[in-house]
This record gives sequence, C-alpha cells and structure tokens, in this order.
Amino acid sequence: MLAEDKRGILLESGTNEIEVMEFTINDSLYGINVAKVKEILVSQPVKPMPHAHPAVEGIFKPRDQVITVVDLPQYLLSEPGEKKPKDLFIVTNFNKMNIAFRVHTVVGISRISWKSIQKPDKTVAGGNEGIATGIAQCGEDLVTILDFEKIVAEIAPETTIQMSEIERLGQRERSDAAIVVAEDSVLLSKMIEEALHKSGYVNTKMFPDGQALWSYLNEVRGKKNLEDYVSLVITDIEMPQMDGHRLTKLIKDDKELKHLPLIIFSSLITEEMRQKGKELGADEQMSKPEIGHLVQVIDHLLEEKHSK
Repeated sequence: MLAEDKRGILLESGTNEIEVMEFTINDSLYGINVAKVKEILVSQPVKPMPHAHPAVEGIFKPRDQVITVVDLPQYLLSEPGEKKPKDLFIVTNFNKMNIAFRVHTVVGISRISWKSIQKPDKTVAGGNEGIATGIAQCGEDLVTILDFEKIVAEIAPETTIQMSEIERLGQRERSDAAIVVAEDSVLLSKMIEEALHKSGYVNTKMFPDGQALWSYLNEVRGKKNLEDYVSLVITDIEMPQMDGHRLTKLIKDDKELKHLPLIIFSSLITEEMRQKGKELGADEQMSKPEIGHLVQVIDHLLEEKHSK
C-alpha cells in the first residue's frame, strides 16, 4: 500500500504537495516525507556496535541487508527510553543510504500542500541548530517535521558534505557567476555556501525555500543585466512553502527564465524522482552529499551556457 501511495504523488509534476507520514514518540506527533520511507517493520533484535553514537542502537539484517538502527526517542530526548515489543522501525532511504529509525507508533499519512508547512520559530526549533525543519498542519493536528538529514549528519558526519572533495579539485579561479540556491536546512545551506565559496563561486545567494527564491527571480526579471543577478539555480526538493519540483516547473515554464541552468541537489534522487525532474526540465539532478560533483556540474553548465 505504501509503495502505491508513493508512486501516485511521485509521478505527478510540480503540484507542490507532500505526503507526510505521522508517527509518535511518547505521544508527541512527528512527521517524515513519505518519499524518504522505504518500509515500516515491527522492531527487531538489534546487534549493538562498539564506540557508536549514543543514539545508534546497532544493526539488524532484514532480507540479507545490514541496516543501521537509530533510536529516535534516545536522540530527541537525550536519555534511554524503554524499548517495547510493539515499537516500529521506519526504514528510510535518502542520501543513497538505508537507515531505520525506532518510533513508538505510526499514525497514518496526510497529503498536504507545502504551503501548509511553516518554518518553525527559532525558539521552538532550537535556534539555527534545531532539528525541526517545519511545522505541518495535518487535519486538526500540528506535526513537527524532523530534519532527518541533519540527524544523520550529526550521528555520522562522514556521510554528509565533505569539504575535502572541494580541496581535491585543486587550485581554481574565482568566478563572479551569480548562483542562487534554495535549501531549507540551515546546516546544509551553510555547508553548500562554504563549499561554493571555497571552489571559487563567491557570488551566491541562499534562500530558505523555493517560494523565497521564486520571489527573488520575480524581483530581478526584466532587468537588462539579469545575468548579474542570476546565472544558475540550485534547488533542494523538500522545502516548506514551495518545493523544488514546483520551483523547477515555474522557472522552466517561464519565457524569460527558462534559459537558466537549473540543478536539483537533493537527498531524494531516486529513479522516480529523476524521471519527475527530467519531465519538469531540470538540466541536472544529483544526490547529496556529492558536493565535488556538484561543483563540476556547475562548471560544465556555465561553460555550456556561455559557449552558446
């Protein structure tokens, strides 16, 4: 049933909607994008791993595949909780990794507009380092959407963006090409901007969601020197207010802006997502955290654009 639900929304183009799977930890409601969910399993015995992060329970092996288990109650509450036989594992797939998260119950799935998801206030989210990527109105309930990418980056820093990839590109020239980026994760936004600057792309503008970037494009459209304001667009997929697929559709359907090279840089680049992005007109799509590859693709697209 989950696979069928996912196929439905994944194959629709630029609707600016998300399906949120609601789950509980100690009766508090949290949510995850269904596109990140591979399957839900009843919790199973886990083999502990030495010297692991306190929130990493260990590993288990369903169907001949070893999967790391993160104790989400432990991570969120910073104290060991009682593990119950009826606990569930939400097995996820993003950033080309399979990770299981222990939760207490799964409530159901709500299909809502990204506009129904608000960026949490910093006092609620825990400042810039918070792990709530959004607050969703699902029916009568307020659901906290967790930043699973940040959780995994904190638990296993080696799995996220690595500046060493930029260093391996060697000595590079400075470029004034105007690169605009839509990325809702505060952590990843900082890391992407730092990596672009390190690679020579020092003229960057970062936006917290697709709507903010689209508003900027509408401000600068019609200017004779549009190239000074935007040379290339990079967008995440999952974002409050307006997702990356909707942003891609708006840009590529616009007579004045459709020539802009556009890269989808997301943790959700599956075959279905790749097909969807292609139909919407994205010039390139790649999975986080491949920051070195991203810079090389920027080089290529800008070179191609200026040679026309």
